[in-house]
Amino acid sequence: MQKNQPPQTLETNWIDLFIEYLKVERRYSDNTITAYQEDIAAFVTFLSTSGGASSFAALDHLDIRVYLSDLYDAHYSRTSIARKISSLRSFFNFLVKNDLVTDNPFVYVNLKQHPDSLPRFFYEKEMDELLTTASGDGSKPLQFRDRALLEMLYATGMRVSECAQLNYRDIDFSTHMILVHGKGDKERYVPVGRYALAALTAYEDHCRTPLMQKYHQQHAVVFVNRYGKPITSTGIEYALNQVMKRSSLTGEIHPHMLRHTFATQMLSGGADLRTVQELLGHSSLSTTQIYTHVTKDSLQANYRKFFPRAVDKGSRGPDD
Repeated sequence: MQKNQPPQTLETNWIDLFIEYLKVERRYSDNTITAYQEDIAAFVTFLSTSGGASSFAALDHLDIRVYLSDLYDAHYSRTSIARKISSLRSFFNFLVKNDLVTDNPFVYVNLKQHPDSLPRFFYEKEMDELLTTASGDGSKPLQFRDRALLEMLYATGMRVSECAQLNYRDIDFSTHMILVHGKGDKERYVPVGRYALAALTAYEDHCRTPLMQKYHQQHAVVFVNRYGKPITSTGIEYALNQVMKRSSLTGEIHPHMLRHTFATQMLSGGADLRTVQELLGHSSLSTTQIYTHVTKDSLQANYRKFFPRAVDKGSRGPDD
């Protein structure tokens, strides 16, 4: 049996029906569907190896409690566990609605409460360092691509998957607007600044066009790999991590950090939450609100740093 493949004793055809539902009716992206498949397959594998329920209909709360304990023992983060449970809850909701099971046991799952980690983002000086490193000396074509990737992700807050599928017909250079194709086929218009558009033009002239001609490629996808083919989300992450390694910064970079940076700097600069929600393509305002914690921390840090009596013990505050 292949890794993470459901054993035949469980209703694998129910999983197939659910995945087809996600593709056809919900129209989820390939990455999202893959995440659902992996979460369900991991749970089924756990049941088969731990002696748990042999069918979805026979699943009980004890199976779930043991599974949660196993996840905690394996030191999964609370976010990862929450995602796995959310996937399984959605799967069993589907089974209940289609009269395949009578109850969804994941409805009653409450995770242990831990403080949510704040999104990681770059400060302006760190972004300047990354952009300078990506540009290099301008002697290599891919340096122009890496600079353009950074500029676009930073300037628009796009998801990496949205950036990977960006097409030239989606960019209006005259109005400085980009049509972004988001999750669930939702579209939104996002402004883009002159620095990003200038980097994009330089990339087109010095990298994309020469690579497309060299490898006889013909397509309208904006960002390409070293062979002129459309770059993948994984390819973007790899390219940015190579930039990170060449810089003076430490750690790894995930493209989502640039999305966090965009949102944080927008709010710090005075943008309202609804505007940032629309630009990021969040369906719920609560998803965007996590960035307010970051900006509040920044405000508090600046207050403690610059207000002369902020750190005096026993001093009265400005509103006392």
